[in-house]
Amino acid sequence: MLRKYMPDPSHVLEVHPIELRDDMVYEVQPEAIIDRQVRKLRSKDIASVKVKWKGHSREEATWELEDRMREEYPHLFNNLGKYSIFSIKFRGRNFYKVGRL
Repeated sequence: MLRKYMPDPSHVLEVHPIELRDDMVYEVQPEAIIDRQVRKLRSKDIASVKVKWKGHSREEATWELEDRMREEYPHLFNNLGKYSIFSIKFRGRNFYKVGRL
């Protein structure tokens, strides 16, 4: 059974101001890379990374092109250098395992 919420002054949420551009759009910054995948398109491999954005939940993370993210946000990949990503193909699906070198 749910209980009634008892107000507590210490439960104050921080509000971060958002700057809107003239076209009513705001920019969000990436917080972390949470997944990686490589898709095969004919003779090309397309690498994508799943990005968690600041102020948004993990469920709202989006797939972005890895090359573009490396150009615009190289700091996100600095910590990934200590890890290795292993790819396993099982029943036609690719699975990835991240581990330390």
